[in-house]
Amino acid sequence: MSVPARRVAIINDGSFYVGPPLARDLAERGHDLVIGDPAEGLVTELEALGAHVVAVAGGRRVQDEAVALELADVAVKTFGRIDSAAMFSGRVVTGSILKSQRADLDSVYEGCLVAPYNFLQAILPVMEKQKSGQMLIITSAAGSRPTPGAPLYSSLRAAATMLAKNAAGEMARHNVQVNAVGTNFMDFPEFLRASGANDPEVRKKIEGQVPLGRLGTVEEFGKFCMPFIDGTSQFVTGQYVSFSGGWS
Repeated sequence: MSVPARRVAIINDGSFYVGPPLARDLAERGHDLVIGDPAEGLVTELEALGAHVVAVAGGRRVQDEAVALELADVAVKTFGRIDSAAMFSGRVVTGSILKSQRADLDSVYEGCLVAPYNFLQAILPVMEKQKSGQMLIITSAAGSRPTPGAPLYSSLRAAATMLAKNAAGEMARHNVQVNAVGTNFMDFPEFLRASGANDPEVRKKIEGQVPLGRLGTVEEFGKFCMPFIDGTSQFVTGQYVSFSGGWS
């Protein structure tokens, strides 16, 4: 099969957070897309940008091994290859270690570690076989330093980042790049809910913890991710970079 004129990318969750911005940016950069659970109207928007788009219902739930495999299978059957793949998952869970329960740990483990593990396991064999590909695992800047109030979340995010680095070491000889990026202090509903920043006074205090003095946007984060997945820079692997306004 000849290499298609357009690159092929997978985004596991097109419903919220950075999923829609990633999809738009990749479509503008000449990618066809396989997207889990795209937000309403997103597919039409991407097709107007010239992308061939395949939506996978339930694709966001890559903590289910079968879902991760389906995303890879759909991409290969539709387009014949996977040039790049990006995933994010998990839910911000707060509270102290002593007040937590095993159920809390299990929930964070499934969303923050099992999900990226399944995604790596599903996508990397395809990239290994074709001897090319870019993978981006979106974790959290909370995993790069102790995070009071979110110890379970911080710990499992750190594990996911290290998992990506180890995968990069295994895949480098196959010309496949795996990197991780992590966010904190983002202006999107989940962070605002978990931190209480929907309250203007609380938000002001939180922004005071950020060296740049504000929350980040998902649109600028999408642009930040592009060099790791858009094919323009393929000489970096095994790296973790924080997107947190200087906090880490």
